[in-house]
Amino acid sequence: MGERIEPAPEQLDAEDSKIVTLARSARARIGATEGAAVRDTDGRTYTGCTVDLGVLRLSALQSAVAAAASSGAEGLEAAALVTDGTEIDPDSLAAVRALGRRVPVFRADGGGVVSDVTRDVE
Repeated sequence: MGERIEPAPEQLDAEDSKIVTLARSARARIGATEGAAVRDTDGRTYTGCTVDLGVLRLSALQSAVAAAASSGAEGLEAAALVTDGTEIDPDSLAAVRALGRRVPVFRADGGGVVSDVTRDVE
């Protein structure tokens, strides 16, 4: 099991574009380092931002997955991360994988331009 990084598709479908926009908005709302959004298997969306309270540290994806799990989501369909970083950290990907294997994770810059998609491979 591992991760495969693919180039971004020419155009995202409407639902995937929506979670990128939500991730971008979550980041901008509080000026966080990263913003994320996930869509569950029922089509509901959840957002999260980087959290650093000293005793509690979560990446944006971990925060979004925690919001989904605490709302009763049983699985994920897609995830998006808006970051200035060049890769997605393994702990963040592990959080996504805890609620969904083979879930595409879109990585976008602050302008919402998706640069790549990380997928789980078995």
